[in-house]
Amino acid sequence: MSTAHVLLGLLAGGPRHGYDLKRAHDERLPQAKPLAYGQVYSTLGRLERDGFVEQSGQEQEGGPERTAYTLTDSGRERLAQWLTEIEPPAPYVTSTLFAKVVVALLAADADRARDYLAAQRSAHMTRLRELTAVKSAPGATVGDVVAADYAIGHLDADLRWLQTTLARVADLQKEVTA
Repeated sequence: MSTAHVLLGLLAGGPRHGYDLKRAHDERLPQAKPLAYGQVYSTLGRLERDGFVEQSGQEQEGGPERTAYTLTDSGRERLAQWLTEIEPPAPYVTSTLFAKVVVALLAADADRARDYLAAQRSAHMTRLRELTAVKSAPGATVGDVVAADYAIGHLDADLRWLQTTLARVADLQKEVTA
């Protein structure tokens, strides 16, 4: 995910200050990793340096003074361009889950790999039930449902992989003991 582009998208609705951008990100992308305030402000600094946003005033709502930012024409163009760019499928497998299973198998510890796969499958099923509940929760927004659907799709793929890998590990153990 490009934090810069998400912030540009949030600014498309009008001027906002960093605190509000962080809060809007965390509310509108509920399944994404929450942004740190420092990440928001450093990204705004780069966007301003590159001419995609500009300061549009100061606000003080019972606390410290906050700088509001707004999109420039270049920022609107960059956002529009980004929204048309197709994301290529990931070229590499970069999952801790995958790495742990492979390392256990490389260590010739099929029992450990099998136990890990079974425990991970259980954790995935628990998370799947939680996300399914999010979709039907009273007051669930379209963003909540879309985020849950996305996460469920990934969990479903992981669960299929876990099941296939469990079967492969069982076949491997049969070959070794035969």
